[in-house]
Amino acid sequence: MKICVLPGDGIGPEIMEQALRVLEALRGDDFNFEVETALIGGSAVDATGTPYPEATSKAAKAADAILLGAVGGPKWDTLPREQRPERGLLAIRKELNLFANLRPAILYPELANASTLKPEVVAGLDILIVRELTGDIYFGQPRGVREENGERVGFNTMVYSESEIRRIGKVAFEAARKRGKRLCSVDKMNVLEATQLWRDVMIEISADYPDVELSHMLVDNAAMQLVRAPKQFDVMVTGNMFGDILSDEASMLTGSIGMLPSASLDANNKGLYEPSHGSAPDIAGKGLANPLATILSAAMMLRYTFNLEAKALRIENAVKKVLAAGYRTGDIYEAGTRQVGTKEMGDAVLAAL
Repeated sequence: MKICVLPGDGIGPEIMEQALRVLEALRGDDFNFEVETALIGGSAVDATGTPYPEATSKAAKAADAILLGAVGGPKWDTLPREQRPERGLLAIRKELNLFANLRPAILYPELANASTLKPEVVAGLDILIVRELTGDIYFGQPRGVREENGERVGFNTMVYSESEIRRIGKVAFEAARKRGKRLCSVDKMNVLEATQLWRDVMIEISADYPDVELSHMLVDNAAMQLVRAPKQFDVMVTGNMFGDILSDEASMLTGSIGMLPSASLDANNKGLYEPSHGSAPDIAGKGLANPLATILSAAMMLRYTFNLEAKALRIENAVKKVLAAGYRTGDIYEAGTRQVGTKEMGDAVLAAL
């Protein structure tokens, strides 16, 4: 099994190190793998002048799965847009056709007090957000900045084809069927024609899934409901831009974005796995970062790409054990728990395995 490892920028390399230690501990006859490490994001810009070099593209295409740390940072914010680290992420998603982004928002019982919401509102939270990842306003053409009537005008295009909506809808309905059989589709059909089509197609797909209850919600209301009563949701499906915003909002219900993994899949379950958080350059290299989201992303890789459910559960149960034992990095620390650094948290997960 070939894994392409992209440590990226900021805390990326140090959290990736812990995830690879966990994978190494699970190496066996049913999980024998080789790793190829490559550059992406700011580190790639520094080394090659581009955020997604040809060598990285070649390694990613050849791999069965990609495990990524994080990209970006203020250091590169003033570069031309095509050279910024985030363009590397967009490029690999588009090139590998990773159209389905799965972002779970799970609140572990031990972290109920870490959430800014009241424990009774978030206790037991378990949401899966399915975000379409290769269409919408992030990729639509035309786009750019031009001059009109003596002033600059910025423009982007929100566009979805029926086939794009159908394939992400199928992923979401299948996910809901394996969970609580409830799917909420989020759109802005009262204003945007592209999302009226989204709603129409979702309704059409629902005929193939009579066992799944489909509901609809406008994105502004969905943002409010995630904070007001988040446990009403089971699976949510939405477009690229709305999903970007809502999944980050949902992640903070759990107390720390440092806890949440994500998977971006193609039609054959080849995937790119990464933590939902950013590169946190302010703490990079200090051994303070929370590696659990990256470790849990590795578990998602074992589940979705390699079909190793038992090994994925071993990792997830080890993380639960570590939290129950009171280990905390700074982002989830509270009085009465044991604050540890990046490597110590990795050590604890390995011991729990």
